[in-house]
Amino acid sequence: EIAYRTVLIAFPIFTLGALIFAMIWAQKAWGRFWGWDPKEVWALVTWLFYAAFLHLRLSKGWEGKKTAWLTVIGFLIILFNLVVVNLVIAGLHSYA
Repeated sequence: EIAYRTVLIAFPIFTLGALIFAMIWAQKAWGRFWGWDPKEVWALVTWLFYAAFLHLRLSKGWEGKKTAWLTVIGFLIILFNLVVVNLVIAGLHSYA
């Protein structure tokens, strides 16, 4: 329940900050709102995963172990984005 409520609060914030406002900034800075950079793609993957998580929770009524495993998978996606995409994969937003 705590994980669900956390995602319920964080998802709109992530949508605004990581996707919408970032696209507006990229349009101003680089003249394009989307460039298929690995960081951009994995931000979208993360957003799509948590959109599916909320959809399954709200419309299909998933609870318990199913939701717990989805929470673990979502956390692994975020860790992959923070570690591998930043440090291993070369791109505009990485340190590789």
